[in-house]
Amino acid sequence: MRPLAGKRVVITRPSGQAKNLAQLVREAGGEPLCVPAIEILPLADAAPFHALAQRLEGFDLAIFVSRNAVRSALALLVGKPWPAGLKVATVGQGSREELEQQGFTDVIAPAAQSDSEALLALPELAAVKGKRVVIFRGDAGRRLLGDVLEKRGAVVEFAACYRRVRPAGGLPPAFGPRGVDAVTLSSAEGLENFLYMLGEDGARRLAQTPFFVPHPRIAEAAARKGLTRVLVAGPRDAQMVAALVAYFDGAS
Repeated sequence: MRPLAGKRVVITRPSGQAKNLAQLVREAGGEPLCVPAIEILPLADAAPFHALAQRLEGFDLAIFVSRNAVRSALALLVGKPWPAGLKVATVGQGSREELEQQGFTDVIAPAAQSDSEALLALPELAAVKGKRVVIFRGDAGRRLLGDVLEKRGAVVEFAACYRRVRPAGGLPPAFGPRGVDAVTLSSAEGLENFLYMLGEDGARRLAQTPFFVPHPRIAEAAARKGLTRVLVAGPRDAQMVAALVAYFDGAS
């Protein structure tokens, strides 16, 4: 019997970004339920982005905070050559792979932990005094990267290249009365939105359901929300599925 046979696993990633994880869950015998907790939308006004893009040659380092940032920024930059001397960095291996698929080389990224803290710990981001840094991200989010780099003497600008919003409507009918066996999350914002979509009654129903998260910071946010079964799996899809398999193997 496959290890996740009969298990219904909620995947809360944005539409179009859950395919690989869903396939891995399916291959392990589980039933993936894709319930996007964040919707990625184009900017309502891209003029500020394009104004910054005209000055791209003046930056020393460009940081992409996610796959969404890579895809959205490069789509907006289509037709504009990337400046030869502009180095590229990102917070994790997924967005690094996305950049490499787009033709970038020598991408600066942490090898294991995928977050701002791990990127900031790299030697390439230690001596940045006087450097000009642009951070491609959504229209909101953590300011840690910019704040720390500014304290180190860098001149930092944020370039919003997409919007993140809570999906309209509630949970899909597939969620149903049968319930679910596990929930996977990818961000604290996704957690917030998912609990909102559940409502008070839905949150009570999932009080004993295991939630799998990629990072201790998200686990801490989940604990503050009263969730009692939160497991840190790691940032990669294979790590998430391995954690699911280990949990249900141990629970059987």
